[in-house]
Amino acid sequence: MKVAHVETLISAGAFAHSPEWQNIRGAVIASIRRVSWPPRSDKFTIYPERGKERRKGNGVKPIKNGLMKSLVKQGWKTEVALDISTVTKPGKLDAVLQTRYGPVALEWETGNVSSSHRALNKMVLGLLKEVLAAGMLVVPTRKLYQYLTDRVGNWSEIEPYLDLWKAIPCRSGVLEILVVEHDATSTRVPRIPKGTSGRALE
Repeated sequence: MKVAHVETLISAGAFAHSPEWQNIRGAVIASIRRVSWPPRSDKFTIYPERGKERRKGNGVKPIKNGLMKSLVKQGWKTEVALDISTVTKPGKLDAVLQTRYGPVALEWETGNVSSSHRALNKMVLGLLKEVLAAGMLVVPTRKLYQYLTDRVGNWSEIEPYLDLWKAIPCRSGVLEILVVEHDATSTRVPRIPKGTSGRALE
């Protein structure tokens, strides 16, 4: 899988300029690049069918599961609750890695664009509360989005709001969006299953 673009929204403080963050960021990007389809192939090839109609297109969660499996091997924990000292706790984070600067969180978007906004806002709040050291959101490009479950959050729909997150006065921490895309298309590969029943990618 390709990392087509990395958008840095917040980068402030010691952790943002530390070798530890550069190593973590590099390892995450390398892990994304190892996500493949079909499983055990050497690249990510998607079945080119639009996902607007029922039972058409490709699923999203099995793609996410491939990255989660890789991160767990590197010491990340999955489905972690984030306590940001509010009345109502936001939902669990997809993956969290503990560092000496604090936790690094990663979310892989499987919901609609509203879910993308919630994920970013949740991580921003964690940075402002100094509960998180960094947050990363993974979303598909428009080119990949068209072949996935209809209305899944994607870069094109988030891009108009970037200035809002960049204007947040954060004293310390990192917030980035990693934009991913398929390597190739082919009708010879199977569709990626929808829902949670699909086999995780490797």
